[in-house]
Amino acid sequence: MFSLKNGLLELAIHPTGAELQKISAVKNNMEFMWDGNPEFWTGHAPNLFPIVGALKENTFIHDNKSYTLPKHGFVRHNTSFSVEEKCDQQLTLKLVSSEETLKNYPFEFEYLVSYELLDNRIKITYTVKNKDEKTMYFSVGGHPAFKCPLYSDEDYSNYTLEFNQAENSLTHLINMENGLLNLNTEPIFSTPNTINLHEHLFDKDALVFKDLKSDKITLTSKKYGEILNVRFADFPFMGIWAKPKAHFVCIEPWQGVADSENSTQLLKDKEGIIALDKSKTYSASYTIEIHKTHLA
Repeated sequence: MFSLKNGLLELAIHPTGAELQKISAVKNNMEFMWDGNPEFWTGHAPNLFPIVGALKENTFIHDNKSYTLPKHGFVRHNTSFSVEEKCDQQLTLKLVSSEETLKNYPFEFEYLVSYELLDNRIKITYTVKNKDEKTMYFSVGGHPAFKCPLYSDEDYSNYTLEFNQAENSLTHLINMENGLLNLNTEPIFSTPNTINLHEHLFDKDALVFKDLKSDKITLTSKKYGEILNVRFADFPFMGIWAKPKAHFVCIEPWQGVADSENSTQLLKDKEGIIALDKSKTYSASYTIEIHKTHLA
């Protein structure tokens, strides 16, 4: 386990999957991330690469060949990350393509996940380097899960997600049997700027947004005010999810989404896919900011 620390926050990052597992206040030890209770979900903040979401029949096609990938790709439980850079307030971990990855994903690459502490903010950066002689196709995304409720004298329904722009976006519904988008949509906003959390909000799986105007979402307690926010200007898609009745909420910046049920399965045509020319580098970042009220 790796640790980063400044005067306000301490992070714990596990080398498996380069996964952020703890965000805690230095002064009062308050923990802001989900604890990974296996009764509901063992994740904390998985990193998603080279796809986001599920593939139709778990398969994509590239150059007339079929390849198989699990939901959200092969990073989440990957033990092959190495340390690229480490100091007190910054850590970068790297995954390099191998014989094993080439069996399921036919591109030579370097994939880096960087964590940087900046006062009361955590900056997470994904960097992808195309080491191949052909155009590389991929998606990246984050999946951080935040503890909710934060305080013991409140419950889940005391919380809202506040968007920094008025929204008319609809959530794209998921077929819960195969994880694919089923082409149907539903309104979900309680007001143009808010979604109220409640135990049945995720009965139909994640909320998937493709056309948000906002680039910031704030987790807010009706009693204690703003808890934290996620800024995601580099990410055009957003997933919001929790296991029903679990005490967390995921705010997930995505570059890409799950296949739809009518997908052709061609990787280059996958919705939101990024095409990276040979020898080029791609980078995208999002930040998690903890309100200082809760760090005192």
